[in-house]
Amino acid sequence: MSKIAANTLILMVSTIIAKILGFVRELVLASSYGVSMYSDAYITSADIPLLIFTIIGTTLATVLIPMYFNVNNDKGEESALKFINNVFNIVILLCILLAFIGLVFTKELVKIFAVGFDGEILNLTINFTRITIISIIFIGLSYIITSYLQIKNNFTIPGIISIPKNIIIITSIILSTKYNPYIMVWGTLFGTAVEFLFQLPFAIKRGYRYQSYINIKDEYIKKIILLIGPVIIGVAVNQVNTLVDRALASTLSEGSISAINYANKLNGFVIALFITSIGSVVYPILSKLSSEENKDQFINAVVQSINSAVLLVIPISVGAMVLSNPIVKLLFERGAFGSRATSMTSIVLTMYSIGMIAFGLRDILGKVFYSIQDTKTPMINGAVSMGMNIILNIILVKYLGIKGLALSTSISSIICVLLLFYSLNKKIGYYGQDKIIKTTLKSIISAFVMGVVTYLGYNILSKMLGNGTIYEAISLFTSIVIGGIVYAVLIILLKVEEIEIINNLLKKNVKKEAS
Repeated sequence: MSKIAANTLILMVSTIIAKILGFVRELVLASSYGVSMYSDAYITSADIPLLIFTIIGTTLATVLIPMYFNVNNDKGEESALKFINNVFNIVILLCILLAFIGLVFTKELVKIFAVGFDGEILNLTINFTRITIISIIFIGLSYIITSYLQIKNNFTIPGIISIPKNIIIITSIILSTKYNPYIMVWGTLFGTAVEFLFQLPFAIKRGYRYQSYINIKDEYIKKIILLIGPVIIGVAVNQVNTLVDRALASTLSEGSISAINYANKLNGFVIALFITSIGSVVYPILSKLSSEENKDQFINAVVQSINSAVLLVIPISVGAMVLSNPIVKLLFERGAFGSRATSMTSIVLTMYSIGMIAFGLRDILGKVFYSIQDTKTPMINGAVSMGMNIILNIILVKYLGIKGLALSTSISSIICVLLLFYSLNKKIGYYGQDKIIKTTLKSIISAFVMGVVTYLGYNILSKMLGNGTIYEAISLFTSIVIGGIVYAVLIILLKVEEIEIINNLLKKNVKKEAS
């Protein structure tokens, strides 16, 4: 498991750097446009190509990696490279087709993603989307190259590919406030293209060579097509939920889409940093152990992956709930982003934080099922969760407004995770559930105490130090540090097993450095 830990650590560090820059991008957008017509139109137009192809791209990445190893084992490295190029070229054609359809039916597409838009904001979003829809081509190609790099055990480059993209977008947003809002839209398109081009030299260095080869009748392409149906529905849950949230938010007060976006970015930062890092590294290992029928090591990997996520995410979700307002205020409240925007975004963040651990565990559990070649269970459970989210959205938005949209997403995610755990028990029997429950309870108890201490600490410090950005930052970071120390001490006192694993790993690394 030291290899998992090492690769996960590398990916987490890479993700931290990339995500910090991503946050800077959101801060610049919030400061420049706040929660306004321009920010709503831009966010919607930028998300449309992502939502369209992320479903397909994530699905491809899920089935492509194990299929590559199958081809490599059956026919060798040359055939595996030929297979990758076959997929690459098919994806190019598919993306061009999707981009063309998007250009022809832009208005209809925008109305699906933002049903409440009309008049000036509708026209603005349509014009923005006609530019950003072209980025589907680069998004698709980027997914293939990312998968190839991960196959070759390069997790760092896929972890930092958003850095050049975000630098370009940040620059374009700043320029757009001085000259023309359309600059940030063209900048987003260019940034997406660079995201793909940035990875290409590293893939070539690892052995990738382009071949103009297409064969849709290839036996492995047929296998992908058979697997892709259930996976694509399972992966689509997040995207459809986001689509529904945005669509209903467009019917609420101006800036609702922006508030959901900013809160979702904060929530997504945690998921990408910890959960995605764990899932990306553990997935090929789970697939390998499953193919070898090494059940003991498989269960061990499942337990450690889930418990690591639990220990990391639960305290962060509690912290985000008790400190949502000062976090949003410190990060975003400047320029056009005023106190109203802070209030809207912080309450949405609180509601999302309730289901933060569920969002993460759903991704990891999905990887567990895919590794045992079960694509139907995540699909069924995901469909149930999606249906429940839509129903809850429609009901809760009437009574809670924008808060109801985020809360319904959290509730449906929690139910989905519980269903996945139940299904996993039926599928393989014992998977270490006693260890998972034990660690989860200890984490919840520790996080609750941490939350109380953090909340009281922040209130005391903020009253002592008073207002002002610097004083607010000191109050916030000091209370977070105090809360983190309390949580760590409690986890150690409660003798959580994963703490010993991390401690042993650190000791081994120290010994290696010393020698």
